[in-house]
Amino acid sequence: MDNPIEQLAYALDKYKERVEVATIESLMIDSARQNPRRPAYVKLAVPDEMVKSLRGSRQQDDLVLLVRIPKDVQERAGSSIVLPGEV
Repeated sequence: MDNPIEQLAYALDKYKERVEVATIESLMIDSARQNPRRPAYVKLAVPDEMVKSLRGSRQQDDLVLLVRIPKDVQERAGSSIVLPGEV
């Protein structure tokens, strides 16, 4: 299973309690739009354990993703009406 979307779906289905989720807004300490001298960036304040697994020894190969859920999908999550293609 090399597809990160499939891995995320599996983890949320089978191991929801082990998946860590935080909104970027709650972690963001700085950001900037792209300009001719540099790319756009977001600076996040994350727990040290996450930084160690990203920059330290590669013993722990956790999958860390940036996921965007579109607003219309968020709105559908609270609806009890099933649309064609959602079955």
